Amino acid sequence: QVQLGESGGGAVQAGGSLRLSCAASGYDTGRYCMAWFRQAPGKEREGVVTIDTDGSTSHADSVKGRFTASKDNAENTLFLQMNGLKTEDTAMYYCAAAAALFRAGYCYTGSSPYNYWGQGTQVTISS
Repeated sequence: QVQLGESGGGAVQAGGSLRLSCAASGYDTGRYCMAWFRQAPGKEREGVVTIDTDGSTSHADSVKGRFTASKDNAENTLFLQMNGLKTEDTAMYYCAAAAALFRAGYCYTGSSPYNYWGQGTQVTISS
């Protein structure tokens, strides 16, 4: 049974940093695409960053230069380092994992292709 568990969220002031973690059990983080998504109240879930099997990443324009995703396959853990946080980054952050290779050959940025989801961790940024 696959389980994803996020941690590391919290409340910080604008300009601060947080490091999110996503521990995977029953899942090989090196096998398929994984991703971080976020959802703010009243808004749709949006992709933040995808991370491919080789560790390559693709970031949303809104977080480029501020957020960095990485993973430790030996520990089956995904990370999201968030620097220069802004009030608009306030959201519930979720990690997600695919159950198979994507046909396109790259990691999709939409949420529907991902099969496994964590419960989320809240990030709140104050001005």
